[in-house]
Amino acid sequence: MNFSTSLLLILAFVAANLPFLFERIFFVAKPKVGSKNFAWRLLELVVLFFVVGGIAMLLEGKLGDIHRQNWEFYAVNAALFVVFAYPGFVYRYLWRRRGA
Repeated sequence: MNFSTSLLLILAFVAANLPFLFERIFFVAKPKVGSKNFAWRLLELVVLFFVVGGIAMLLEGKLGDIHRQNWEFYAVNAALFVVFAYPGFVYRYLWRRRGA
């Protein structure tokens, strides 16, 4: 694996977990109620998926021509992004905290 592939995988893993680690909406606005609900987290996950995809296209463009992909490629990447988000989801919703 070359450097840009490793960088992209690490970036995707970090970006997939960010919505579950921070309470601010898009890392800027504080929610009006106590905490961010799941719909906001899901929207942030989708937006970050497209941001990482854009960065991937930029990296691919620096290496040469951008290869045209079919829908299967994007479906697999979306599934991989959701799998990458699993640790953040477990931390936010499934991990039992002491005293809670």
